[in-house]
Amino acid sequence: MPTKKELLSAPIQHIDIKQMDVVPLVEAMRHMAYSSRDLARAASIYVRMLRDEDCGVILCLAGSLVSAGLKQIFVDLIRNNMVDAVVSTGANIVDQDFFEALGFRHWIAEDYYRQGSDDAGLRELKIDRIYDTLIDEEELRICDEATRQIADSLPARPYSSREFIREMGAYLERQGKTPENGGVDSIVLAAHRKDVPIFVPAFSDCSAGFGLVAHQHARGDLPKVSIDSAKDFYELTQLKIANPSTGLLMIGGGVPKNFAQDIVVAAEVLGVDAPMHKYAIQITVADVRDGALSSSTLKEASSWGKVDTVHEQMVYSEATLALPLIAGYAYRMQAQAGRRQRSWARLLEPVTAL
Repeated sequence: MPTKKELLSAPIQHIDIKQMDVVPLVEAMRHMAYSSRDLARAASIYVRMLRDEDCGVILCLAGSLVSAGLKQIFVDLIRNNMVDAVVSTGANIVDQDFFEALGFRHWIAEDYYRQGSDDAGLRELKIDRIYDTLIDEEELRICDEATRQIADSLPARPYSSREFIREMGAYLERQGKTPENGGVDSIVLAAHRKDVPIFVPAFSDCSAGFGLVAHQHARGDLPKVSIDSAKDFYELTQLKIANPSTGLLMIGGGVPKNFAQDIVVAAEVLGVDAPMHKYAIQITVADVRDGALSSSTLKEASSWGKVDTVHEQMVYSEATLALPLIAGYAYRMQAQAGRRQRSWARLLEPVTAL
């Protein structure tokens, strides 16, 4: 069996939409059929979403996206005011993005290992496999420890995941883990600097969960840092109330999709007649026949009063294929030109101070 160093030798390279012009390809797809035409229409909807001065854009992330090489796209969307809030699984934000910001990498798995031919051997080497990607388990433990240190440094009280992730961004600044100091780009850092709130509704279901468990265990009967998922829901609902016109760019489905869609109903529960999400795009490979939320169509969401059906598009494609084209098209069309920075995180500070 190869050594650990030999297995972890070919790093995942994050695709950079700034370095390529995909407009001719997407325009050509507009005159094709099936998923190509759907993708082209989704790209046009994203352009329309960004050029709508009243529209706030919520990016939803589910699935192992950062480890697959999509991190730089999300960083660029945040940095260029193409996203106003992020709702994500914990793995993308902590196990993958924050993990890389600490100086670690994801690695390409050779064909033999991507097929699961020797997962037991990988386990002996403390290497974890994410389909065709490898990650060092010992480095993940360092990531766990960093989240524990952040928790230990905070006043003991309940936090929304957004508040805790904001502190993760501040931690990266304090530790000098920034591009200016030779570090790598990071979603957490870019969002911290642009006041883009990041919500992880199931925050304990990731590396941060291990750090928080360690923090709470060490504290014993003393007051502890905890994560308040209801506060997450309330904060994002407050953003919907403050900015009634909204659009969703959803990669995958699951909890982030449901969480972002439900804020329309939550606003109604609070007595505010909030409009449905005006725009919605979902990139997914989930089969509508399985009955899961990830595969439920955007038109179905309209029956719940969550998503309008005028500007919505399902794109049945794997994210590493579709997202670079949709995001790259909007970027090259300069849909973000003149779009203001909303700094939604600042709107939530008075709420968190109550």
